[in-house]
Amino acid sequence: MTTTSVTTPTANGVGASPRRPDGTVKVRGEFAYSSDLWHEDMVWGVTLRSPHPYARITAIDIAEALAVPGVYAVLTHEDVPGVNRYGLEHADQPVLASDVVRYQGEPVALVAADHPETARRAMKRIHVTYEELEPVTDSEAAVAGEGPRLHEGGNVVRHVKIRRGPQDLAADVVVSGVYEVGMQDQAFLGPESGLAVPDTEGGVDLYVATQWLHVDQQQIVAALGLPVEKVRLTLGGVGGAFGGREDLSMQVHACLLALHTGKPVKMVYNREESFYGHVHRHPAKMYYEHGATKDGRLVYVKTRLFLDGGAYASSTGAVVANAATLGVGPYKVDSAAVDCWGTYTNNPPCGAMRGFGAVQAAFGYESQMDKLADACGLDPVEIRVRNAMSEGDLMPTGQVVDAEAPVAELLTRVRAMPMPPDRPFDLRHMPGGVSNTTHGEGVVRGVGYAVGIKNVCFSEGFDDYSTARVRLQLVGGEPAATVHTAACEVGQGLVTIMQQIVRTELGVDQVTVLPMDTSIGNGGSTSASRQTYVTGGAVQAACAAVRARLLARFDAKVRVVGGKLVAADGQVVADLVDVLGEDVHDETVEWRHRPTTGLDPETGQGTAHVQYAFAAHRAVVDVDTELGLVKVVALDCAQDVGKALNPQAVLGQIQGGSAQGLGLAVMEEIQTSGGKIRNPSFTDYLIPTVLDMPPMTIDVLERPDPHAPYGLRGVGEPPTISSTPAIVAAIRAATGLALTRVPVRPEHLTAT
Repeated sequence: MTTTSVTTPTANGVGASPRRPDGTVKVRGEFAYSSDLWHEDMVWGVTLRSPHPYARITAIDIAEALAVPGVYAVLTHEDVPGVNRYGLEHADQPVLASDVVRYQGEPVALVAADHPETARRAMKRIHVTYEELEPVTDSEAAVAGEGPRLHEGGNVVRHVKIRRGPQDLAADVVVSGVYEVGMQDQAFLGPESGLAVPDTEGGVDLYVATQWLHVDQQQIVAALGLPVEKVRLTLGGVGGAFGGREDLSMQVHACLLALHTGKPVKMVYNREESFYGHVHRHPAKMYYEHGATKDGRLVYVKTRLFLDGGAYASSTGAVVANAATLGVGPYKVDSAAVDCWGTYTNNPPCGAMRGFGAVQAAFGYESQMDKLADACGLDPVEIRVRNAMSEGDLMPTGQVVDAEAPVAELLTRVRAMPMPPDRPFDLRHMPGGVSNTTHGEGVVRGVGYAVGIKNVCFSEGFDDYSTARVRLQLVGGEPAATVHTAACEVGQGLVTIMQQIVRTELGVDQVTVLPMDTSIGNGGSTSASRQTYVTGGAVQAACAAVRARLLARFDAKVRVVGGKLVAADGQVVADLVDVLGEDVHDETVEWRHRPTTGLDPETGQGTAHVQYAFAAHRAVVDVDTELGLVKVVALDCAQDVGKALNPQAVLGQIQGGSAQGLGLAVMEEIQTSGGKIRNPSFTDYLIPTVLDMPPMTIDVLERPDPHAPYGLRGVGEPPTISSTPAIVAAIRAATGLALTRVPVRPEHLTAT
């Protein structure tokens, strides 16, 4: 790992890797997740879900369920006091289905009872009569207008069209391909859960694992028909998110039951219900055509991308924009034609997942770059380096890349990393492992490369900001700071980062981060690799305001370092303890990054994104060509992070993102048939374990972005983007097969 040296006021400030405050309790199993919430007088809530992907509801009979002893409430759409619609971008999803169900697992009714088993027994006694309808399951057909209209505006959620440069260019070499990406699940280990506690004045407090407290609150108050001050949210312990907690799951349901019964209501999904209860990664079908000169320099790129959004919009509109604007990849090309559609179908709803549209596109354009390298007789790294964008180049949207873009350097760095050794025969290192499926016969090795691009923060003119409150005072005779935001800690280490920023800016060691809740202004979503950037920027700005107030009496330029006030010449001016005295310095700041703009509807031109981040991977795989088994031997990465605020956390994000990319490459897919999920369990939906992840060599570049706090770049998503196509490229190199779909399954490698 390469880093630049950092001078910090304290040992645990920006640039250090202090111990996470939640780390020890999580390792010991003592951390309180939202599923651990408890109230003495609570009852349990459960959800009745549709067994059909598309059907008309003709009758609901709850009498038998209400008669079950121990049942406090059975609710249907008729019991929703406010608007029976919610949604992140479009309020198109019912809190409880009234006339039609549009996907398997859609909530139809709720039950509250004194025991979860009682609630489940009562749920089974709700009788719903359905008239089954023919589901729409193909996104390309949905764009063509085939099948019934699932929503009033038709079955296209959004179409983004990008045109840049002349559209009639000829090329010496032309390669084309059709690529597919399966539906991936976020597979967080903590299922959806929360506790709603009614107050005595018609309001409710909700403690929940989520990614965006204020947007949850906005949707809940609309459904409950209450003023915003009557619904208060506090973040519960989150067991992973990766985009799957941006949408509502049980939030409104728990609050409805709590207000109806007058009792605290706890809801916890089991694993199967979790698969139905949150959105997934959009499956995609992508048509690509690349034209180049004989020496491999891109002349044009044309692509059509179809993303299946499932039954409701969720964040499909933004995912479509990302897939379109990033659909050419981190490459220079003067002519681009991109069309991307997001559609309604009766498949499970899809929305945010780590990589957010860029993952799907990267599998397409990186597969094409390998195909182009073969056609031009070039090395797969060389073809990428020749076309790699750099600072000053234009995106297909016409936006200038106005910070370093070390795409070529990332590629050359991963190529230069030591290759894994040829290991002596050991079952533990073979495809199939200790199942003893091979002794090396039929096993071939391949090497593959990929590079990806991802936008950071929200885009297209969205008012993207975060609110932070910082207080500095003496506690027990020592200077201490508290930080309060509504930015959700979902396991990524935001609490630690905020502490590091305060230590750096205010020179104090004792920093307490208060629970995240809606009593302070919006912190935005924990998504889009934005929290360190935006909430970190807000905390830094609030610290600056506190510092300015604290030092207002001093004429010379003074800094706070290690509890001392230090002048520019290094002389100690005063002790922070003495300067603070009985004063409390408290500042609240709303902080925004530089503005973005929307896309022109005809050309797709515009300054849509705040920042771009880049990562490259080299994968080495062993493939058992007889059984179709794959062992990822090495998955090495180089990534530009701008500035590593917490180097150890950066490495963890790169490792974790690469693991999810590996999962999509060779094992993870929600399989559907006729709109129904075939594998809603961790028995049949496989995710990588520690035995599947190879050792990683990670090279962290720090090329500061002058527009960002501390020069940082978002870290969490880029490794998920380039890891999948690198692994598939390595499998292609080993087998010679085209492999145009992920995940790659054994039958794809053994079919004749």
